Amino acid sequence: MLELYQFELSQYSEKIRLILDYKGLEYRKIEVTPGVGQLELFKLSGQRQVPILKDGETIVADSTEIAFYLDRKYPEKPIIPTDPVARGQCLLIEEWADESIGVKGRTALIGALNKNPNFRTSILPQEVPDFVKTFVGAVPGDLLTVLGTGLGLGPEAVKAAQTALKQDLEALSLILQHRPYLVTEEPTLADFAVAGLSMILKFPAGDYLDIPNQLKGKGIPGLADNTTYDAFFLWRDRLYMDYRKPKMATSREESNPTQINID
Repeated sequence: MLELYQFELSQYSEKIRLILDYKGLEYRKIEVTPGVGQLELFKLSGQRQVPILKDGETIVADSTEIAFYLDRKYPEKPIIPTDPVARGQCLLIEEWADESIGVKGRTALIGALNKNPNFRTSILPQEVPDFVKTFVGAVPGDLLTVLGTGLGLGPEAVKAAQTALKQDLEALSLILQHRPYLVTEEPTLADFAVAGLSMILKFPAGDYLDIPNQLKGKGIPGLADNTTYDAFFLWRDRLYMDYRKPKMATSREESNPTQINID
């Protein structure tokens, strides 16, 4: 069985989970513990970042490379068009989504977590003790903002990311108003990249992720609740309903991802 080494809240892992579900491939999620787990992952793959796909003796790193590998190895229900123009558009949108929605989405999320204590605590894993959640929620937002500034994630960076994301979401909403998918009449890598990477802008409402119930259907204020982008999020929700398998609908996954265990 395919094994996906991942973080549950990794947008790039979600991109691959969407593709695996679309292709109907069975896989096991293996949750990588930040820090020590990433060092163990390096022993396996030479990479510290997720996602990593293990297919028998084959190890593939990077979400784009994994997508290409899956389309070559499991060609049924292809995700990369063969028509030259459609292929070019697909690859261009996928690369843009990785660098725009992916990177700027994380910056905007950090800004929202800094400002909103309730949002900050709700995103913690359900098994975190209540006293830890209370402590995290009590950390002053101003302090987190100062720390973020030192890491290049200060207010100006957050504002710039949100402004860019608003333009991205408006453009996507306009494109998707009267067409089923971004490139062709069938979903492609471009669609799964955009949908997966937008996960943290507004979490899917269904039972797709191991996240607290209060987070489902919620997201970054100003983006997730802005009606200007309804066409995009409605499109994404339909894509999830059509192709993403809910956690309880399949026996291929345990209720919680397996923790990393590398010999």
